[in-house]
Amino acid sequence: MNRFVSMKSARADNGDAEWWRGAAIYQIYPRSFCDSNADGIGDLPGITQKLDHVASLGVDGIWISPFFTSPMKDFGYDVADYRDVDPIFGTLADFDALIARAHELGLKVLIDQVYAHTSDEHAWFEESRSSRDNPKADWYVWADAKPDGSPPSNWQSVFGGPAWTWDARRGQYYMHNFLSSQPQVNGHNPDVQQALLDVAKFWLDRGVDGFRIDALNFLMHDPQLRDNPPAPDNGKPRTRPFDYQLKVHNQSHKDIPAFIERIRALCDRYDAVFTVAEVGGDDAAREMKLFTQGDRRLNSAYGFNFLYADQLTPQLVCDALGEWPADGPEDGPDAGGAGWPSWAFENHDAPRAISRWCGPEHHDAFARMKAALLCSLRGNIIIYQGEELGLNQVEIPFEMLHDPEAIANWPQTLSRDGARTPMPWITQCENAGFGHAAPWLPVGDENAAKAVDRQGNDPASLLNHTRAMLELRARHPALRSGRVAACRCEGDVLVLDREADGQRVRFVANLSPETVTLPEGTVCGDVMAAINGVDGDTLAPYGAIFLQS
Repeated sequence: MNRFVSMKSARADNGDAEWWRGAAIYQIYPRSFCDSNADGIGDLPGITQKLDHVASLGVDGIWISPFFTSPMKDFGYDVADYRDVDPIFGTLADFDALIARAHELGLKVLIDQVYAHTSDEHAWFEESRSSRDNPKADWYVWADAKPDGSPPSNWQSVFGGPAWTWDARRGQYYMHNFLSSQPQVNGHNPDVQQALLDVAKFWLDRGVDGFRIDALNFLMHDPQLRDNPPAPDNGKPRTRPFDYQLKVHNQSHKDIPAFIERIRALCDRYDAVFTVAEVGGDDAAREMKLFTQGDRRLNSAYGFNFLYADQLTPQLVCDALGEWPADGPEDGPDAGGAGWPSWAFENHDAPRAISRWCGPEHHDAFARMKAALLCSLRGNIIIYQGEELGLNQVEIPFEMLHDPEAIANWPQTLSRDGARTPMPWITQCENAGFGHAAPWLPVGDENAAKAVDRQGNDPASLLNHTRAMLELRARHPALRSGRVAACRCEGDVLVLDREADGQRVRFVANLSPETVTLPEGTVCGDVMAAINGVDGDTLAPYGAIFLQS
């Protein structure tokens, strides 16, 4: 209980209009967090029941993945009604109760907004496809066939195959960047933009504190429908037709920032609202900065530097941080237009980092170093549910797959289901305490052994280590919001210096499974925390240390 009080106090110390700058956000995937009604699927009341655990970590807020009405062909990212809760997750009253409990605990609440596409079962699309002259005829991207009947352009969908599907009702093709059941909205249409802003206002009025905006760079397309050029071979395996093109015409249109400014203007009418965009693709770094430029666009952008990286290296960390330099001596409201990043090592779309980045014999030590590293980064940090427990990627056999991308591209695409497995709460309990019915995906035996109850009672557990790292970050301005004074690589060793308010904190980490000796003078200052074994200038495998000077 004392730890929980201290965590809440640490959050309160940073409470102002820019609570989000340097915040730690905990991502919740609703289907897999906690099942309160024994149907095998997590739900909003289940989230509310477990918010004490989230608050005990010392995070500033939660991000909840989609829970809106949906046929679930892409598990909530195919929205059929933006303003309601899907019955499998509960009701609007359940959402209101979740908001109230989160705010009681001092947690901000962010929700997903999926603007680039809807479900083909959305009322907007059903009207749009009914004729070429109805009021919503131009709310989606429709185009005539070429003279030979082929699609209007060569654009390919992310999930495989052409980005166009024929619709006999209109005698035209409609565009979809993902599944054919996820038609692309026409983001250029002012009426569509207003409808999306009205959706945001609906949730702001219900008390949400911000939005994570999904696939924002897919919102607008080239109206001329020009073909994408071929992509040069970069040496990486190509498992989808999408990989063979430079995506210069089907996404990333120059008018997207103007709509972003409308989103920001709406959010600024509410207190302390935080907006973060998901931006992926080959041009992500430029677009992330474009979408967060100045004080009229989004607060932050969420990149993929770490999410799909095959290996964690000091150079990867320094390169990522180097993309977001500070303009002033310290970061803050007056830091200028450099932008503010958000970082995650894991999420619902990417394989668990612990399974990607080290061998099983080093999982425990690596997970501890990884938690410390995440808490050392300049920007907001996002912790994916179960990351605080060190959950592994679970192998899901083909016959149990739900992920449409993995099914379509089997076996070349690693299933996202392996990172979406249920949260283990009680080790010696049916379904690891997730719920009383068989869950929609297996928990995984290794993950069940890492349940919250077991780790919570162990002072030396990864769970309690994560709490300690988050508290360290929250209590030191240099770590939470300070600038990067230096970032350098010494072989497998990362040396990162952060500065704010006259405080300088150095983070040194061995990112290898071998013991390393540091160059003389690397370890200097007062020790704030040591991880996995530090002896003078020697770091054990995945050893790390925080120093203050």
